[in-house]
Amino acid sequence: MNTYVSNRVLKINVGFLLAAGPGANHDSVFDVPTLKVAEDLTVDYVRGPIRLSRTAAGILVQGKLETGIAGECYRCLDDVTQNVTIPVEELYAYPASSTSEFSVHEDAVLDLAPLIRAEVMIASTNGILCREDCKGLCPECGTNLNHSTCNCTLDNIDPRLAGLKQFLK
Repeated sequence: MNTYVSNRVLKINVGFLLAAGPGANHDSVFDVPTLKVAEDLTVDYVRGPIRLSRTAAGILVQGKLETGIAGECYRCLDDVTQNVTIPVEELYAYPASSTSEFSVHEDAVLDLAPLIRAEVMIASTNGILCREDCKGLCPECGTNLNHSTCNCTLDNIDPRLAGLKQFLK
C-alpha cells in the first residue's frame, strides 16, 4: 500500500502577512515525508527552508527545497531515487490576478503545490541516472550490463554507424 501525505501541507495561510503589510516576512522549514504533490507527481520527501515576504504586489516565496524523485534509470531501467535541489523564488500576486500564474486568493491561502510540481518537472526533464558510469542494457538481449555480462556479439551494426567501428580497432 502506497502511503503519502496529502498536498494540503503545501497550502499555507498567509493572512497574517497580508494584514501586516509590505516588509513583513515569515521563515518556515519544510520536512515532509512522501508527498503527493499532484495527480501525476509523488516525491519521496520535501525538505528545506522557505521565506515568505509581504510586498506591495503580493507574497514573495524564496527558498531552496530538497526533494527525492523516484523513477527508473533511463539507461538500465533500475529503480532509483534522485535527490534534487529546487530553487524557489516566485511572487504570488495579491490581490489575485488573471495575468499571474501564481496568486493568493481571497481566502488568503498560498498553494505551493503547482510551483513545486513545475520545478520538479523541469529538474527531471533530462531523466534519472542511477550512476554516472551506468552501462545500460544490451541492445540485443536486454541484459542489464551493470549486473551481469552477456554473450552477444553485436555484429548487426546500424549501417549509418558502421564507420565508427574502425575507431574500436
